[in-house]
Amino acid sequence: MWKQGAIGVKDSNGRMVSVSYWIKHYDKPSEEYGIDNGRISKLMLKQDGRVVYNYDRGEDIKPQTPEAKKALAILIHEYN
Repeated sequence: MWKQGAIGVKDSNGRMVSVSYWIKHYDKPSEEYGIDNGRISKLMLKQDGRVVYNYDRGEDIKPQTPEAKKALAILIHEYN
């Protein structure tokens, strides 16, 4: 199932920053394709118009910002 949205996370100055996401997740985990063998098989994060994380059945772009790391943790907790 595909979902998209945005997550507000605080930056190092305490200001809210928007991180947009596009995620594909399944009902059952995948040892082969899922993040940490979980249910997420594809995930892209964008911040200020640029891709700051990408996973497409494998990590293509590691988290590029502290906010991307926070958004990734939130999405893994929710969907994986």
